[in-house]
Amino acid sequence: MSLPTAALGSNGPLVGIQGLGCMGMSEFYGPTDTEEALATLDAALDAGVTLFDTADVYGAGHNEELIGPFVRRNRDRVVLATKFAIERRADDPFYRGVRNDPAYIRSAVDASLRRLGVDVIDVYYMHRRDPAVPLADSVGAMAELVRAGKVRHLGLSEVTGAELREAHAVHPIAAVQSEWSIFSRDVERSAVPAAAELGVAFVPYSPLGRGFLTGAFTAGEQLGADDYRRHHPQFSGANAAGNAELVRPIQKIAADRGVTAAQVALAWVHQRAEVHGLTVVPIPGTRKRARLAENTGAVGLRLTTEELAVLEPIAGKVEGTRYADMTFTSAGRE
Repeated sequence: MSLPTAALGSNGPLVGIQGLGCMGMSEFYGPTDTEEALATLDAALDAGVTLFDTADVYGAGHNEELIGPFVRRNRDRVVLATKFAIERRADDPFYRGVRNDPAYIRSAVDASLRRLGVDVIDVYYMHRRDPAVPLADSVGAMAELVRAGKVRHLGLSEVTGAELREAHAVHPIAAVQSEWSIFSRDVERSAVPAAAELGVAFVPYSPLGRGFLTGAFTAGEQLGADDYRRHHPQFSGANAAGNAELVRPIQKIAADRGVTAAQVALAWVHQRAEVHGLTVVPIPGTRKRARLAENTGAVGLRLTTEELAVLEPIAGKVEGTRYADMTFTSAGRE
């Protein structure tokens, strides 16, 4: 199987139309079978997935180290994306700070290159925005990395449309990575229109609602004690019960079509490209080859006008926020 391809941005790399989020291989979703996770990387490349997404914060550097050997073995075929900006502390596992200052950016890229064992990162994202640091300073420092040959293309995550325009004026931005799914459509307010206007690609993370849209679980309490989804407002208490009902139309469409709920959810995200007139490359995360095959199988699925109409109002009915602290996202700056 070979996926269709698309370019990330006007002058960005050509990638398979669906990427792979590697975060869960190191942290956040409970225990991982490392052997199976590494086999999933190879299976993804064989399926035509070429965009592999990690970040320095995933496993506090472990994820970059984990996928590094795979990337190096397949360097001419892999488009490597990683991120900086979220700072952690060894003495406080729950601490999450945001740093965008140029000195931090320069040290972060060197640390990522060292962990990955590569000379250059294909797409380097600012993972979160610190409004206290002028955007021109941050993007200017990122542009220096391009000129130094450490980074090929720049990306932003969880930014508003105004922030994207401001950054793009400093240096071309290839892609914006933000949450976008049937459950989460905040980005359509300003970020998506700005990206379409500027020729910037959109890379939706959590297109499966962290697994909730697939029906894999209906409440955070069903998950392991070390699964961070237990703390998401959308998956807790009465919110979870109400939101589980919103998944039923997705499941019905899937049953009627003989596909899975995950495939319906991914097909919806893929069809946003036509709705909004921009390149969309979702990066569903998985640690299992069977799920990888299921996810890539969604690329050829097209939802009808009637099916899209059924799914249209769901996001407006979702109870609870994406994160307990929404200042960690672009929502509070819209």
